[in-house]
Amino acid sequence: MKSFSDSYKAAGVDVTAGYKAVELMKEHVAKTMVKGVLSGIGGFGGLFELDTENIKKPVLVSGTDGVGTKIKIAFLMDKHDTVGIDCVAMCVNDIICCGAKPQFFLDYIAIGKNYPEKVAQIVSGVAEGCVQSGCALIGGETAEHPGLMPEDEYDLAGFSVGVVDKDKILNPDTQKSGDVMIAIKSSGVHSNGFSLIRKVFDVDKENLSKYYDELGATLGETLLTPTRIYVKAVMSLIDSVKVKSISHITGGGFYENIPRSLPKGISAKILRSDVQVLPIFDLIAKTGNIPERDMFNTFNMGVGMTVVVDRNDVDEALDVINSAGESAYVLGELVEGDEGVIIEY
Repeated sequence: MKSFSDSYKAAGVDVTAGYKAVELMKEHVAKTMVKGVLSGIGGFGGLFELDTENIKKPVLVSGTDGVGTKIKIAFLMDKHDTVGIDCVAMCVNDIICCGAKPQFFLDYIAIGKNYPEKVAQIVSGVAEGCVQSGCALIGGETAEHPGLMPEDEYDLAGFSVGVVDKDKILNPDTQKSGDVMIAIKSSGVHSNGFSLIRKVFDVDKENLSKYYDELGATLGETLLTPTRIYVKAVMSLIDSVKVKSISHITGGGFYENIPRSLPKGISAKILRSDVQVLPIFDLIAKTGNIPERDMFNTFNMGVGMTVVVDRNDVDEALDVINSAGESAYVLGELVEGDEGVIIEY
């Protein structure tokens, strides 16, 4: 007998819509299957067999995050197939900062009303993010919340687990004055600072459809650009040179995130003229009359990730990152001091 409840449906929860959503998302989930997956979606737990053949002391590394208020842009544009990439990126890009390789991912979608086609679109983005990061989507949850949120809105969060050999965990204490900080370019705003962005542009459907020559696209298209996933480039880099530390530039920008990967007594000195700021950030600052200090303390400013290597390894590191499909350049150097981040003009 198929599961259904007329009483529950009358209260706003249609369990049959959930079953249809699962059927529609199966083709997307199938694309993420990697070695180690032991179960398909639909069970009570996702099973994953960890391959430790080449890992002496396996250490599991976990990360969880959401998309934040960027999701409001998806609502207004009625485009739901990219925020899932953001969700995966915000988790796996954190995990790789200690040298771990993501293994699997789970998502959680809370939605006002379960429209199966919309849920499938959201999951298609999650699956794409998993494909880009080489991890499996082994489970998740879609929860219908009538009365708690509007029918046409939802929230999206995720959770990922990676693994690293204990002896290969990145050690920021090995950093010293004279080491070089490399920037890996972002694709745009990524998934942070959108509360400020929505205030600056007074975001609505009309404003999002406005075309800007300096962006080469509409505001909405630019803001909804998915977060870059740096897993493959960083894993290749770690295999090629000694990486001393990695910072994922998320909320809090340069001033909050870069110091998280620096040892006591070491700061990062960056020349403002060396930062390759993307046009969207210039537009945000100009439109909102935002001080540059606040911009660097809120947004990634075109730098999605920073990597620190020895000065002798810089050329090889740049070659590896660029060959992996990302764009990288020398951002600054480490110096003695406890200022954290020094941006010189």
